[in-house]
Amino acid sequence: MSVGETLPRCSYWELFLWILRRRSRFRVSGYSMTPLLQPGEEILVDPQAYRHHSPKLGDIVVARHPERHDLQLVKWIGAVRRDGQCFLIGNNLTESTDSRTFGWVSSDCLLGRVTSRFQ
Repeated sequence: MSVGETLPRCSYWELFLWILRRRSRFRVSGYSMTPLLQPGEEILVDPQAYRHHSPKLGDIVVARHPERHDLQLVKWIGAVRRDGQCFLIGNNLTESTDSRTFGWVSSDCLLGRVTSRFQ
């Protein structure tokens, strides 16, 4: 998935993976990813996506806020450094708190890659 693409709806396969607990369900709050994601929408996240692959430019991810570990964020990966740090950015720049505010984040903060919209 890359920047600009739409997020697919949950397929039967994704639903099956969620039932097997290989996908996590996450509810979007806030407007930082509008118009792609609206507050209240639910998405499926692959928590093992980066075990064997590095984060890629354009991936939509759920990440732990680097300064507030109790806060989770949904953002695009806008850039990736060789040292494993990512620049996270929201879709709606006026409503987003992202790497423009808190800087680059370690890939350890990534909780998973968003795979689909749960509908």
